[in-house]
Amino acid sequence: MQNTKPTTIGSTERTTTGSHQPGVTEKTAPQELSAGSQRAITASMLYSLVSCPHRVTMDVYTDPAQRDPVNAFVELLWERGSSVERECMASLDILFVDLHTFTTKEKAYKTREAMAAGAPLIYGGRIEADDLLGEPDLLRKEGTGYVPGDIKSGAGEEGGDDEGDDRRPKKTYAVQLALYTDILERMGLSAGRRGFIWDVHGAEVTYDMSVPRGVRNTETWWDFYAVQLATARDIMARTHDTLPAYASGTCKLCHWYSSCFQAVKAADDLTLISELGRAKRGAMCGEITTVAELATINPGVYTKGKKTVFTGIGPDTLAKFHERAKLLSSQNPRPYLKAPITLPTHELEVFFDIEVDPMRDVCYLHGFIERRGRDNSTEKFIGYFTSDTTPAAEEAAFAQAMDYMRRAQPCAIFYYSKYERTIYRKLQAKYPTVCSADDIEALFEPTNTVDLYFDVVRPHTEWPTHDFSIKTLAKYLGFRWRDTHPSGAASIQWFDEWVKTGSLETQQRILDYNEDDCRATRVLLDGIRNLA
Repeated sequence: MQNTKPTTIGSTERTTTGSHQPGVTEKTAPQELSAGSQRAITASMLYSLVSCPHRVTMDVYTDPAQRDPVNAFVELLWERGSSVERECMASLDILFVDLHTFTTKEKAYKTREAMAAGAPLIYGGRIEADDLLGEPDLLRKEGTGYVPGDIKSGAGEEGGDDEGDDRRPKKTYAVQLALYTDILERMGLSAGRRGFIWDVHGAEVTYDMSVPRGVRNTETWWDFYAVQLATARDIMARTHDTLPAYASGTCKLCHWYSSCFQAVKAADDLTLISELGRAKRGAMCGEITTVAELATINPGVYTKGKKTVFTGIGPDTLAKFHERAKLLSSQNPRPYLKAPITLPTHELEVFFDIEVDPMRDVCYLHGFIERRGRDNSTEKFIGYFTSDTTPAAEEAAFAQAMDYMRRAQPCAIFYYSKYERTIYRKLQAKYPTVCSADDIEALFEPTNTVDLYFDVVRPHTEWPTHDFSIKTLAKYLGFRWRDTHPSGAASIQWFDEWVKTGSLETQQRILDYNEDDCRATRVLLDGIRNLA
């Protein structure tokens, strides 16, 4: 997908306000078409469908009173999305028609009017055709038609953050832009099957709906959209049933989390098994529907050579899920090692965790707990907190953290998942005077620096838990965070509060949370060693 800067050619017509941030960042009350009471298929509905089909069912048919209160971090995303959108539109020096303040029916009428007049750029419009409704942030005249665009408070593509990880379109963004394009086609006003994203970095990312989704996936993005649209229509017609599922990384910010998790637990659903998601549940559901059932099977019965009867699930994966099901179904489950492990042994151990605000694109805290001789009484927390959100402040905190880790050598460093390494590679690229790329690779060389999640927990251990997050495993081992609602999302929300207020109390809350994350990593390491 192409990346360019937004084109500018004139002056704005009015000051801009408002937001359009889909999915988890959008308020998803069902919308109706201007001409009547028919419930429409919207961009936010397709965004939710790609992320979680059951959320669409819940949004459309479930009593809103059963929703959880809106998460503070989600409210921050709404606010930040509004801010990014306002700043983006205010920075343009092109003439555009601003419709975002009009009511629903006025907006639809004035959008048609503006397109009929050939307006070069329309902001905050509303387009409708058949059962489809779209409110693209932007409609840009190209040739004799229009191309839709959205303004996002994040990156316009996903991936590209780590070695060998290519950038690619976001499925959620693609289906939204495809919906807008479909409506324009039905109106006879499309300039082609493409759209664009203006992202938080100021880049324009082109989404070409006619290209394949991947090297080995020949399905085009338009084909992918057509499948999602058909599923959405089936859900609306109540001819497609969806099931709740548990996914630790995506569920907890959703307003249906409590309701869904209760249903999943009551059903003893297969997605309660770590890494067993919707697709694998779908492959197994004709034969096995609950954790208890999976715990009692003989995996060999379902295995034929190097394959199983379940599409996409090999013999080793089936055996792994079987073992996890047995643990979850046991009266007295205990975690265990699947194979011997070798961990670095140094007098000094360092437990490492960072905090990042992805919307401001700033790493605001580098936290370390150091321990000597495996004696917890020697523990000491060291935190390098950015003084503000400027690049100079981020660079200074990064330099302090790198200097600390140099001075700490020789030592063993432990962290949880590849995120720290990914962010440090990005920081080195941004601030090459702090250290070299080789310095970063040497720092994360696995002999003395261990990713407990990818290098130890996933390949070498099993736990009687629904997921393997650091929060889940440390809590299983008896650790408790000082904050009542600890999470990386909450830390970002607190950081936003600190940026706005400078509150020392809020800053200390962030530091305490990070210290607890570092200590949780130590608790997990000790727990793993005790398994041996």
